[in-house]
This record gives sequence, structure tokens and C-alpha cells, in this order.
Amino acid sequence: MLRTILSLIAACIFSVTSALAQNSQDEIVWVQLEAQPSLQDASDNLRGYAQRMADVNGFALGGGWYAIALGPYRREDAENVLRVYRSEGLIPIDSYLASAREYRSQFWPVGANLLTNPEGVLPGTTPEDQTNVVIVETETENAVPAPVPQAPDETVREARASEGRLTRAEKMKLQEWLKWAGYYDAAIDGSFGRGTRGSMSTWQSENGFDVTGVLTTLQRETLRQQYFAALEGMDLKLVTDLDAGIEMQVPLGVVAKSSTEYPFVRYEATGSTAAQVLMISQTGDQNTLFGLYDIMQTLEIVPLNGARERKSSSFILTGDDGKIVSHTEVSLKDGQIKGFTLVWPARDEERRTRILREMQSSFTRIDGILDPTAGSDATQQIDLIAGLQIRQPKHSRSGFFIDRKGNVLTSAKAVQSCEKVTIEEDYDVNVAVVDDTLGVAILTPTTPLAPVDVATLRSGAPRIQSDVAVAGYSFQGALGAPTVTFGTLADVKGLRGERELARLALEVESGDWGGPVFDAGGAVFGMLLPRNTQAAQQLPADVNFAVNADALRTLLEQEGIRANLSNDEPTVAPEDLTKHASEITVLVSCW
Repeated sequence: MLRTILSLIAACIFSVTSALAQNSQDEIVWVQLEAQPSLQDASDNLRGYAQRMADVNGFALGGGWYAIALGPYRREDAENVLRVYRSEGLIPIDSYLASAREYRSQFWPVGANLLTNPEGVLPGTTPEDQTNVVIVETETENAVPAPVPQAPDETVREARASEGRLTRAEKMKLQEWLKWAGYYDAAIDGSFGRGTRGSMSTWQSENGFDVTGVLTTLQRETLRQQYFAALEGMDLKLVTDLDAGIEMQVPLGVVAKSSTEYPFVRYEATGSTAAQVLMISQTGDQNTLFGLYDIMQTLEIVPLNGARERKSSSFILTGDDGKIVSHTEVSLKDGQIKGFTLVWPARDEERRTRILREMQSSFTRIDGILDPTAGSDATQQIDLIAGLQIRQPKHSRSGFFIDRKGNVLTSAKAVQSCEKVTIEEDYDVNVAVVDDTLGVAILTPTTPLAPVDVATLRSGAPRIQSDVAVAGYSFQGALGAPTVTFGTLADVKGLRGERELARLALEVESGDWGGPVFDAGGAVFGMLLPRNTQAAQQLPADVNFAVNADALRTLLEQEGIRANLSNDEPTVAPEDLTKHASEITVLVSCW
């Protein structure tokens, strides 16, 4: 409301001023609010003034200085504006009246040139039109557009002098910006030789500036704003977290701090951009670092596909699942493990890489480390680590060790359309064989395994109506151990006479599919097949089928795998069968 009232007052003054202004530019004055030694500082402050009042302008003073001024006004009106705004505390107490002769060129608002157009008429309008102009606030109001080139803000001599004050790092940044813009393709070394000068000249020519091969302060700022145009609205700010002992740039335009749960300080998305930022801070040694490396890879925010690099005192994790791109980097120094994670929407590489680069270059360790009790009162959930979602497999089924090399038999459907397959969630396996006729898959471990025990395949079928048992992860790993379900053998063939099948009379869960089927003596006489839940004809819940041991043995022999064999063995106690089942049954997860 205050801004609206002030805008109306200023508009009235401006209208009167425009009507009464004389042709002599000496009678037109400005209320100068402040001067800044960089365009960025001036632009930042200018936005604040523009939100509170009208007639805000930005001018280059020369020598690398930039002014913020109100106007243009007739002197009498300017004195009134100065007095009212001072009394309201809206402008600095040391604001003063300035002549247009003190200003070289106008850089804001874009397209305005009130120095040569003192009546304040914007290009393409008449004075009458100007009185009807309404400022409309939009989402991009806070973004200061790149300045439109006007008269040179510095002479070549002044430009060389201001360039000479740049540090080597600042010169390298300038080369990076020129390279990004497509004007420079040599080394980023901070040395302004023939290649750099040539790229500067080309950039000046194509951006409407005098070609000198030396960028003025305003031109360097224009190039910088072009480079960071992709970051408009990201509101990158240097954030210092004393608890975590970390300082770095954070895109506060799209994320905000949400919680602290050891070892993370979490920044969650505030709008439609699905971004996340983590600060990582904890005490520890190399074992702790390596443990964190493993834990981070279980989180949803670190997709499976991506490069992994672990060194003795640091690691980098990247991931891309087509929806998000994640980057984590962590290092160990003086007993403190610190780092960060950036999660960004996929297919937005321009902004993601820019923000990541700013975070990397600004990341600084300061005093402080997260307290292990931080966030300890948060609600606990089994599928969360420090409030972050643990990655869950698409589905989990069962399988069983078939030999001492760690080969596993499971259902073919258990491993369909998987990016990765694991057993016990910790061990990667390859899908070596898929037999769609039998519905069986053979998995081979990527690293050597030493099973506690392996299955013994029964020769021939047990008696119909004899006791049988199925071992499997009925609840897809939620219990951490297989469940044994007891039932009976209903038939030694399928309903249509299939000789490779056995019909079982027992009820199972989907997590049991692919698990071993035992006879009363503990020998495996089959592998449980999935139910066809899509069929038009649905069988009773206690009617299930298994591929028999003879068909399994034939498949294994074709692949050069020798399984242990057994004939009728004495009946074992249920507790002994359960123990044996837990040693050979494995959780098969599809990711």
C-alpha cells in the first residue's frame, strides 16, 4: 500500500514536472541516493528501492562507479521529494541533488535514456502515454536485466586500469564466461593474450560496443549477467551454517532450510523446481567415511545410474534416473567429514551445472560440526535415514543357492525389466540365464560368495499328499529373514498334465515366488512359480505350482552347473527344516 501511495505521489510530481520542464538540461536535477563501486552492488540495492518507490534509475558514473538516483525533476520538486522521502526514512540521510552532467550513461531501466530524454518519455511513447504507464509486479521483477549498451562507461585507458586490478582468478572467470559464450576456445589461464583479446573484440562487436579488445567494467558486468542469465530467480546466496561448520552458495530461490538431522542439514524445494540441497557434517575416520559412502547409495536421492569415485579421504557420487540428477561430494579432514549434495530435475543441465559449479567453488569448511543428537527427536520410520527416503526396489522375490560358487535359482519374472538385481540387497548379481519356458532364471554373483549352505535337489517326486514346505521372503524383506510355509503336495503334474510341474496345496505371498519347495526330509524338489494374476481364470488361493527338481537339474546341467542330489531322506523336525531353509534362501531384489 505504501509503495502504491508513493508511486501515485511521484507520478503526479512527474506529470507536473514534465509539463513545466524547460529545454535547458541544467534545470533538470536528480535525487542521488547512493553510489557503488560495482554494477552488481548497485543493481542489488536498486531492486530494493524500486520495490518501495517510483522513478528509480541507475547510471554509470565512470571509473567503475555506479549511481542510483530518482528523477528527473524540476529543482523545486526534487527538493520536495528529497525532504519527504528523508523524513519517511525511505532514502539515505545523505542523499542529495545531482546534475545530469555527473552521469555518463543509463543502465536501468533497460531501454530508458533519460539523460538525452529529460522529459522521461520512454522510447515508442508520447508524454501523454507516459502518464498512464502502470508498473506490474511479476515473478521476474527482482531480476535485473542485462544493461543495454549506451555510451562507453570508461575510456580504453580507464578500462585497462580497471582490468589491471582484476585478480588472476577473476581473469580466469572472464575467460570462462567468454568460452561459454562461444568466443574463446583456448586455455583458462588468466593470461590475456592474443586469443583472449580477439574473443573480447568479437564479443564487443556482436553486442553493440566499440571494438577495443579491452572490456570496460560495464562490459564485463554485461558478460557476467549473460553468463548467469540461466540463474535468474535462483537467488544464489552464501549461507553460513555454524552448527554444521559449512559455508557455501545455496539457491534460496528454489529451496529453503527444512530440518537438521544428523549428519544432514536439509534444504527442500519451495516451488515447482524439484531441487534439494544437503549439507553433510559429522565426525569420524576413514571407516565412517566409507560407511557414509555406502549409506548414501541406498537413498532415493542418489539414483543407481551414475559414476562413483571413492578415494582414501573423499568420495563423489552421481546419479541420473531420468527424473533427477544428483551430485554428492564429501571429504575427510582432521577427523571431520563434510560435504554436500545437490539434487536437480533432469534435462535442466544449464542451470544445474552452473549452480553446482558455484556450490563447489564456494564450499568452505569453518569451525563447527553437527552434534550427533541433532534431530534425534524426529519421527522414526524404518524406510528413512535422517529423514531421507531409503531407495526401495521395484519388487523383491525369493531365490536359493544352488552351488558353492554362489549361483542362485529364482523366478524369471523376478528379474524382468530391472536396472540392477541384488541378493540380500548387498550383493550385485548378473542374470546369466533366463528360461521363459520353465519360468526360471540363474543368477551369478559379480564378486565371489561363500554360502553357508546350498540346496540339495531331490531325485524323483515325493508321494502325493505328503508334507511339503515353501521358504521365501513373504513380505519382500521386511522381516529380514525367510518365512517357512507348510502345506501338502497335491499332484506331481500340472492341471493340464505338465510333467515339469508339481501342484501344491498351500497359500503363499508374492514375495515367496522363486523360493525353494522342500520335501519332509529337507531336500528341494521344486521352485515356487509366480501366480498369473492377469489371467481371466483365477485359481483358489491355496492352489500353487512349482517347477520340479528334475527340470531344474536338466537346466543346470545344460549351463555346466552341478547341483547336489538326494533320494528319500528321513523326515526332519520343522525347526531343523526352518534353519536349513534360512541358510539357502536369499532375497532377490529388482531395482
